[in-house]
Amino acid sequence: MRAAAILGLGCSPKELEPFQGDKKIEWCMGVPGSGDEADVVLLFGGDGTIHRHLGQLVLLGLPVLVVPAGSGNDFARALGLWRVRDSVAACRKFCGGSGNVRTIDLGVIAPIEGAGGALAPHSARYFCCVAGVGLDGEVSRRANRLPRWLRGHGGYVLSLAPTIFTFAALPMKILTQAEGGEDWTMRSDRPTMLAAFANTPTYGGGMKIAPQAKMDDGLLDVCTVGGVDPFKLFCLFPTIYSGRHLKIKEVEYFQSRRVRVETEHPLDVYADGEFVCRTPVEVGVERAALKVVTP
Repeated sequence: MRAAAILGLGCSPKELEPFQGDKKIEWCMGVPGSGDEADVVLLFGGDGTIHRHLGQLVLLGLPVLVVPAGSGNDFARALGLWRVRDSVAACRKFCGGSGNVRTIDLGVIAPIEGAGGALAPHSARYFCCVAGVGLDGEVSRRANRLPRWLRGHGGYVLSLAPTIFTFAALPMKILTQAEGGEDWTMRSDRPTMLAAFANTPTYGGGMKIAPQAKMDDGLLDVCTVGGVDPFKLFCLFPTIYSGRHLKIKEVEYFQSRRVRVETEHPLDVYADGEFVCRTPVEVGVERAALKVVTP
């Protein structure tokens, strides 16, 4: 069996040692090229590392085993891979022919260009966890400026606290499109603090922004937060870790196959903690886009 290893920022070949007990595995480093053969790809890193390689991984079509080794590991946790030893166990099962491979959806973001609302397909980007506009984008921008070790120990929360008191709700329109339809319907048109489009239940290091999200249902879970007094929002923030924020009247939660986001002025769009583009955008789902090795 041949395995390809992709090492994210801060990882070294030493990270491979727990996986190298099986001498039948032949290892190569980096994303396999068109002339290389591989049976599985091991990706060492967090959500940002996964995000940066998604386009290539989708094209390869190989099973991907995520090894949680980043500052944010929400995608790995969504797959049941909480620790490195979980990935080691999953690797052994896969190499033993257990067939522990699952096919999941990925989110897709495409900028909208021109007055006609045409998409820019060549600029489309996959995401594995959650895309966000508004407060979320500003928090991600600040968090990315922190040292890597601090980002991995509550960096998102540390960046959120001061941002809440300086960020104001902005006019935002969210339109949805029904399955098989071409017409867009206005779903939300109000001042909005945050709009999140989720493929997984959590992001930001365990915040359960979309507790009902599933990675194989062909739908995005959309959570929007309207205008909220900053102090109230700060006090209610802990509820996001249990999913109880859905009970707050300013929070709207729904599912959709595709959404469009329009804002009065261009706003940054972040996904998996990485900057993607600016609004207006279309966010959708590509069904069964990625094969993943699970416990």
